[in-house]
Amino acid sequence: MVKKKLAFVFGVFCATVLLMAVQKPVFLAYYAADAAQASAEEWFGVIWHGLTLDSTVAGYVTALPLLLTLASLWVRLPERIWRRVLHVYFVLIAVLTASIFAVDVELYRHWGFRLDSTVMIYLSDPKEAMASVDFWLGVRQTLLAVVYAALMIWVYRRIVRLFDGRPLRLRAALPWSVGLLLLAGCDFLAIRGGVGASLANVSKVYFSANMFLNHAATNPVFSFLTTLGDHTDYASEYPFFDEGTRAAKFDALRGNGPASGPSERVLTTTRPNVVVVILESFARTVMDADIDGRPVMPNMRRFRDEGIWFENFFANSFRTDRGEVAILSGFPAQTRMSIMKLPAKSRSLPSLARSLAGEGYATGFVYGGDLNFTNQASYMYATGWQQLVWQKDLRFDTPPSDWGYDDAVMCDWFANRVIAQSESGEPFLAGLLTLSSHRPFDVPFDKFDDRELNAFAFADDCVGRMIDKLRASPAWNDLLVVLVADHGYPWPRSLSYNEPLRHHIPMIWLGGAVAGPRVVEEYASQIDICATILGQLEVAHDDFDYSKDIFAPTPPASSLTTLSTTVSAWSMLRAKPSGTLRAARPFRRPLPV
Repeated sequence: MVKKKLAFVFGVFCATVLLMAVQKPVFLAYYAADAAQASAEEWFGVIWHGLTLDSTVAGYVTALPLLLTLASLWVRLPERIWRRVLHVYFVLIAVLTASIFAVDVELYRHWGFRLDSTVMIYLSDPKEAMASVDFWLGVRQTLLAVVYAALMIWVYRRIVRLFDGRPLRLRAALPWSVGLLLLAGCDFLAIRGGVGASLANVSKVYFSANMFLNHAATNPVFSFLTTLGDHTDYASEYPFFDEGTRAAKFDALRGNGPASGPSERVLTTTRPNVVVVILESFARTVMDADIDGRPVMPNMRRFRDEGIWFENFFANSFRTDRGEVAILSGFPAQTRMSIMKLPAKSRSLPSLARSLAGEGYATGFVYGGDLNFTNQASYMYATGWQQLVWQKDLRFDTPPSDWGYDDAVMCDWFANRVIAQSESGEPFLAGLLTLSSHRPFDVPFDKFDDRELNAFAFADDCVGRMIDKLRASPAWNDLLVVLVADHGYPWPRSLSYNEPLRHHIPMIWLGGAVAGPRVVEEYASQIDICATILGQLEVAHDDFDYSKDIFAPTPPASSLTTLSTTVSAWSMLRAKPSGTLRAARPFRRPLPV
């Protein structure tokens, strides 16, 4: 009896996964011309990677049957009532799933992305929506929905035959209830998307630089239902000025395209190999801190004097996902949302990777953790990063930390990768995101008693050894290495969020392609990185509306000018704090007014 109950639950989950997986070859066949450009291995990759979200949807579908099975251990009801409830439930699941799939597979031709809640805008006026639907198209998609729903109902009816509604005796019901609750925990993990840091999101199925294949692997039911509950009106999130005033103010802040004139040359070549290292939480205050006369970040201080040092440089946010978009796409961060978590929007952003890929650069990004976190993978694949390497692709002797492989192994591995790429003779853009200087600050290092500063010192040591390894190789000659923090950090701990120093971060340009060391005094932020790099490479950056070339004839009027009213906040941090920590040195010049 119990075996039949368990077989029923397992059967529902496995059958749902298979029924969802069936959508993939149908989708590929529907778009045979696009699918023909992929290999058989990539077709298999669509199905294989798609199983992640297929399992999540199966977890949701299995939740109610699992609860009913648990109830059947204790509650005595006629068998026909149990089965009737299950039949009605599975018919609803089949009709809903088939409808979503039939609509999605055709709309993709016009929209270029899988079904989401956008369709609800058009369903609010059914007459207008149906006016654009060809009669025979409607017949074809209806037949597809009917056939697919019939297949699902046929499969589920056979699974329901496994269900046994007879209750157990108390002595048996209690332990089996515990067992089903444990099974419910496994079902929850399927819904959550696993045990890692990232929750289920469309990024989990992205595996290719070919966006068609990533879209083919995406489960449309998941894509639709996860956006259905988001009713945020993003267009009205930040209105402050009337449209005329906003336009006038924004035009003054708009990015400076090539029309502004050629950039001042700070590189020796217009086609260097570019390495962007995004440093987790590397705050300027931490970089300038000393403990008992010992610098927390001696390597960053050394690099400051060896390369191009940006004295007055600021972060756009306090979160990695927002800092990454500012650095790699020149797009400013928002206060209450992250565009990286909105794949339908983030894929339309300009990006450094896409611009350089258009110039023949190979693009690849490396992270020792999980790039599914906050939809990073979907954002990066969609914006031109051709190859992503992260924790699932790596195997080291050392075990990963909570966030992934630490900076020691990743920086060394990344340096070897850059050196190997340079030997090919083809230009490349390589990105790295560090992670050890992040809570819980658990690192294999013992320099300072303070756990946080010790982690920062460890990350600085790893980055220092990586740069020295690159410097000692022939790759260094044609290399531009950009070291920049993803955001600041509240150090000293008394530093509040609204103080400018909280968001003051380092940016340093190193490499053999750098003409010589210098200090850049102009105020700038992460959104200016893309235009500045592309300006040095003489690549157009007109599509970066917010990004300004720091070395263009007219220096960027950074958005930080709005901070002029907070100048008095600096006096709070210029005094030496208690203990032996030396405060960060003040700016070399005051904030612009």
